[in-house]
Amino acid sequence: MLQCGHPVSTQDSRCAPQKDDLKNPEEADFQIKGYTFSEPFHLIVSYDWLILQAPSRPIFEGDPLVLHCRAWQDWPLAQVTFFRNGQALGPPGTSREFSRAVAREGDSGHYHCRGVFRNLGPGSPETASPVAITVQELFAAPVLRATPSAQPQEGDLVTLSCLAKLALQRSTTRLLFSFHRNGVTLLGPGPSAQFQIPSVTRLHAGAYWCEVATEDSHVQKQSPRLELRLQDPSSTIAPLSMNPTPQKMAAPETAHTDSQDPPPSATSSEDSGSSSSQFRSDPFLHHQMGVLLKQVQDVKTLLGYLVMELRDLSSHQKPRTTKDPSKKK
Repeated sequence: MLQCGHPVSTQDSRCAPQKDDLKNPEEADFQIKGYTFSEPFHLIVSYDWLILQAPSRPIFEGDPLVLHCRAWQDWPLAQVTFFRNGQALGPPGTSREFSRAVAREGDSGHYHCRGVFRNLGPGSPETASPVAITVQELFAAPVLRATPSAQPQEGDLVTLSCLAKLALQRSTTRLLFSFHRNGVTLLGPGPSAQFQIPSVTRLHAGAYWCEVATEDSHVQKQSPRLELRLQDPSSTIAPLSMNPTPQKMAAPETAHTDSQDPPPSATSSEDSGSSSSQFRSDPFLHHQMGVLLKQVQDVKTLLGYLVMELRDLSSHQKPRTTKDPSKKK
């Protein structure tokens, strides 16, 4: 007996409910031009002594899987055995039902059952035709993404998003999300698929991943690891030490070259090269070296001003020394 859950339209002979009658959100994917269609199923009528009955609806991981071994006119059976891909799933028994509380994708295969009819003389063994059963994936392994980047600058706002896509026929299934770093749970499980770090620091660096699970925890999957690393501060500080000095500082720098001091550009490039190779493993020490180079540049600038002042002072004193000999003459 087939029964339509809504009033039947006399024009198209289809289930045609009003929009307010659509209470089951799973049926929303089957709504076309105001009509809502039920999920299809295949009806197979067999004329065999023994058949294996499987669920008519699609089976997804996490669902219960129940199979029934039915005899003609429910004739009593003995030594009932269930098989998957030709392998027995247990010893013979009297139970006509085989069940898995939680189905997995690995449970897919070709199933059949075998039993012995009782009260027919010594007993007649019969085997049911195989039935193909496919356990579909509820959702794929999630993916963890970092916004704006997995290599942010210190102080940035970083948002981690756990992306999981449900199968279309189970799009209303509620999922729970949890976030982890280096083996420590940071958030969840809960309905939020995002985790925010308001101001990221070097203490937040590490390997992150997320886990997605159904409310009953029958299906749980983890994302691949995402390495969160902060950008090297030398990438923003190095240009400061390499900047050319202003035009006004050209004279004091020339005076330094006359006194056999190394040029500022050569010194800064040599220092930055040695520091980047020697302290690359320690970003904080590299940062301190950049600050020290900047301070050295400032000291050189002050020395340049001092040399200019000394030159002006010496230029004012030279005329006095030339006038005294002329007076003696």
